Amino acid sequence: MPRLTKSSESLTGQLLIAMPGMEDPRFQRTVIYVCAHSEDGAMGLVINRLFGSITFGDLLEQLEMEVSQPVNNLPVHYGGPVESGRGFVLHSTDYVRDGTLVVNDEVALTATIDILRAISEDRGPRRNLLLLGYAGWGPGQLDAEFQANGWLNVPCDEALLFDTDLDAKWERAIGKLGVSVSMLSGEAGHA
Repeated sequence: MPRLTKSSESLTGQLLIAMPGMEDPRFQRTVIYVCAHSEDGAMGLVINRLFGSITFGDLLEQLEMEVSQPVNNLPVHYGGPVESGRGFVLHSTDYVRDGTLVVNDEVALTATIDILRAISEDRGPRRNLLLLGYAGWGPGQLDAEFQANGWLNVPCDEALLFDTDLDAKWERAIGKLGVSVSMLSGEAGHA
């Protein structure tokens, strides 16, 4: 499998957009925020699917966390098929604590109980997505999927990342390329 080289760019902080021909149903019409990408592999979070009908309140109840005030019912997103019982919060960088991975100037990732408590007490990050599970790729795997025409990538912006209109995210992400969905094909072009 191909490995990242100096000429390869890291996709960390970018959005992956599943091509229309994506055959894996777990990733059809998904938009994934890439949290880490190096020669060792990649990790990302699907940002445009819900994890069933679970809400933030349900999650706190399952974790047996007592909160001092009523909790707004933030949705819980499907982050990906790996470790679906593991929780993550993708959020703005106004909240950074021990254990927070700062992806870039605008986005961070925290996977601790403390951030859930902070959100429930209205002292968490300004913007956030709660997710269960993640998408992961081994060394060279994501690069190979790009070569097989499985993904597109675009720069991320906070408005798209934290938008609550999940159904429109895929087409909006493609729109950042300056093309419409109808112009895309699942077939790789070869001369």
